[in-house]
Amino acid sequence: MRSRVRRTLAGAAVGSLIAGAAVAAAGTGASAEPGTLLSQGGLTAASSSEAANLGPRFAVDGDPATRWASEPSDDEWLRVDLGASYALDRIDLDWEAAYATDFTLQVSQDGTTWTTVADVTDGAGGDQSFPVTATGRYVQLVASERATHYGYSLWEFQVFGDGEPADPGDPPEYPDDEVTHHEFQANCTFSHFGADDPIVFPGQPGASHLHTFIGNRSTDAFTTPDSLDANPATSCTVPHDRSAYWYPALTEGGEPVAPDIPMTVYYKSGIDDYTRVVPFPEGLRFVAGDMMATPDEFRDAPGAVEGWECGDSAHNWSIPDHCAPGTELNIRYQAPSCWDGERLYADGSAHMAYPVAGQCPMSHPVAVPMLEFKIAWPVDGDLTDVALVSGSDQSWHYDFVNAWDPEVLRRLVEHCINGGLQCDPRGYDLYKPHRGAVMDEDYELIDP
Repeated sequence: MRSRVRRTLAGAAVGSLIAGAAVAAAGTGASAEPGTLLSQGGLTAASSSEAANLGPRFAVDGDPATRWASEPSDDEWLRVDLGASYALDRIDLDWEAAYATDFTLQVSQDGTTWTTVADVTDGAGGDQSFPVTATGRYVQLVASERATHYGYSLWEFQVFGDGEPADPGDPPEYPDDEVTHHEFQANCTFSHFGADDPIVFPGQPGASHLHTFIGNRSTDAFTTPDSLDANPATSCTVPHDRSAYWYPALTEGGEPVAPDIPMTVYYKSGIDDYTRVVPFPEGLRFVAGDMMATPDEFRDAPGAVEGWECGDSAHNWSIPDHCAPGTELNIRYQAPSCWDGERLYADGSAHMAYPVAGQCPMSHPVAVPMLEFKIAWPVDGDLTDVALVSGSDQSWHYDFVNAWDPEVLRRLVEHCINGGLQCDPRGYDLYKPHRGAVMDEDYELIDP
């Protein structure tokens, strides 16, 4: 039976469908010729692989004797990154015996919003070729029904097009401004202590070690994104930030120490192309850091880790035994800033990842703001009785639940992060006053 193919060029905002992606890197080669094979050797990802020697990269290696094979499930996908945006003209599939009867082929510029270019039902496998009129960097096969009880298996997944990369458009330019930063601050004072953790122990008051809470003053074991929205009281400078932030309490002589100055929470770009950072989705939550980290794991964590600091003493991987009188102990630690585009939370914060070589990995393609906590405590002198309640000095971690007013967060991200500025909490760069601000002195939005 011939495949019934329904073709559409209408855009469709489809979820990223990313879970446990396998990733493999290789270089792509293309020349400025129509019908150029663009996918061979490209970066690949898949929803699953049956074995290490059946990973997604084998579908684009140009070897007809190797293949990708998924786990035995109907809902599986395979994706390739062409390395740049191209005008595409054809997608070829060479199925092994385990083929898909129902699947779509999709194209995307950013790995998040997809355009369906072929929709197939009653597919018959074998060699299939689909003419395409679309432009994009990412191409994926999304399969929904198997022909056999095995998974899906492809000898080759080939994408053809014009070898000349398409012009993605120029980012905003500010010729008189040297870009040295791409960030804004969300400074918050101490709110309260509590043995609660609404992410790890939701609905279980007292089940956690003691935490220090900043931000939304209502945060407790029963907190949800909706409850944060419903309770506007916040210890943050910007009243539109109803988010919850918390971290393990620090004790001195067994007594918890409350911070006595505003805590700095930076919102930065974690990727090289800061113009691609987008706001957190509403309700996103995650944990940064590893409570079980060894000293080496703490020091070598994927984000930039400044470690424990006080006075002139910096980059300590354990709490110093002594800090100069009049100084304060502080720590800085960066959170993952690449989101899988689908889940607002996953166990172990698997929905989040750190950038790799200045880019988000294909498994987590959406660049969101990178949080960097800079937390300080009023302790100095002899610190030998200073400790974290979570365990070792390397057990530092922190939690975040996004409850920003969406429009305010969008404006701050676009103006400060995408705009390459070093902003204060109201979106004003003291060194570039001509660029304006997001909010006025009363923290009300200024008309764009």
